[in-house]
Amino acid sequence: MIRSIFLLAFFSVSIGLNAQTYEVGVFAGGANMIGDVGRTNYILPSGLAFGGLFKWNKSKRYAWRGSLTYGKFTADDNKSSTTARQQRGYVVDNKVLEASAGLEFNFVEYNLHKLGPAFTPYLYTGVTYFRYDYSYFNGGVLQDISQTDGSFAVPMTVGFKYRINQFLIFGAEIGARYTFTDNLDASNPKGSNFEEFKFGNILSDDWYVFSGVTLTYTFGRKPCRDCFQ
Repeated sequence: MIRSIFLLAFFSVSIGLNAQTYEVGVFAGGANMIGDVGRTNYILPSGLAFGGLFKWNKSKRYAWRGSLTYGKFTADDNKSSTTARQQRGYVVDNKVLEASAGLEFNFVEYNLHKLGPAFTPYLYTGVTYFRYDYSYFNGGVLQDISQTDGSFAVPMTVGFKYRINQFLIFGAEIGARYTFTDNLDASNPKGSNFEEFKFGNILSDDWYVFSGVTLTYTFGRKPCRDCFQ
């Protein structure tokens, strides 16, 4: 009797694990920033971005997602369409390393347990924490003090994904991050000692954007009895 209960429990757990579909893969693309220095284009990468991601497809409509992404960008007043910024001529290089977790919502049913094509546009949001280089301008010269700071952000991502074959899924996405800092562009350093170095709109926090493609490997498929459902 005990043996039968043990086998039944083991079988139930095994089916439960096999009934889930997971994805692990990579992201590659570009990064840009929107702030008080440089261009104000929403999507115009000025540096590379890359990282890894993991998804748990909980249902046909949504997936839990986690990612770790690194990106570099340059904010250059000389490339801005604003005359005042061109005359100022500030240039800021920065980089971010972010960890993000949240929910990916599919616009249409996305069934990876069924043979044949699988395609859907999707939205992603959640919570992001990132580290970035902390700096400020003094007399028009960027002061690099070899210090990093951290902040939270809200990711707002739109994309699509398409299953290439039984195991590989290709995707493309654009993800804006609304941050809770105004110093990605060195315009608003914190502390009373930095008041004279602040400029720009101190009431508007900075954004950064990752845009690129993903390639993931899917595993943990359902038993064959569900393949054609």
